Amino acid sequence: MSELEDISHHIHDRISSLQRMLDLSVVALPHNKIRKLGQELFSLQRLLEELEKCVGRQREQLKHLKELEESFQKDVENVNHLKDNMPAHMPVKKGPANGKPLLNNDGAAVQLGQPENVKKSGKNYVREMEFITMPEFDSIPQYMKGRVSYDKLNAAVQSLNTAVTAKYKILHQSAKTLSNHARKLHQRFKDQETKDTKGQYFVVEDDIREFTQMRVDKQFQGILNMLRHCQRLRELRGGGLTRYMLS
Repeated sequence: MSELEDISHHIHDRISSLQRMLDLSVVALPHNKIRKLGQELFSLQRLLEELEKCVGRQREQLKHLKELEESFQKDVENVNHLKDNMPAHMPVKKGPANGKPLLNNDGAAVQLGQPENVKKSGKNYVREMEFITMPEFDSIPQYMKGRVSYDKLNAAVQSLNTAVTAKYKILHQSAKTLSNHARKLHQRFKDQETKDTKGQYFVVEDDIREFTQMRVDKQFQGILNMLRHCQRLRELRGGGLTRYMLS
């Protein structure tokens, strides 16, 4: 706005100068004064033209600022929508399954850091079930979903992961270091293993009751069907037990 104000002040000064000349026009003006008056009028005309151009530029800038404001407002609305609709459980992207290194945008190999306090030997590693993505949830037939929402399904995934982690945390410890109750669980876990479960991670209904607040009811069975549909787990029956094995 400073450019517009400067031109406006300049025009005001010119008009004041012309006004003084016109006030003196009641008397005969010398030829040089008449020429000066003509020069002032011509200068005033150029200033008015410059003022019009400046006003035009200011109008374009104002239009551009309004467009930026509208664009910014849309961005704010999108961010608020994302914030209000953020899933409670975010799927974790898998690493490369073919053994090839992960590359960045420059084609260089990315070094994946080791989490703190985790042994590199992998002895205490516990595999967890990955969360269900929205496209996977949409692929589940409606008759199978029932009233189970996307968030509730992934909450069940979280509970199953909690049970798996708690179970294998006990299994990875020496029985001598466990409490009496944990030692009994340790032995029960061992007795439930078969040649078909070697190297696999699984839980049974008693593990879910032991380590989670999830109810093992009819809806739970429906959730298991949905997880099988999404290839998150499979069932292995035998010895009077149903083992829910992570796929």
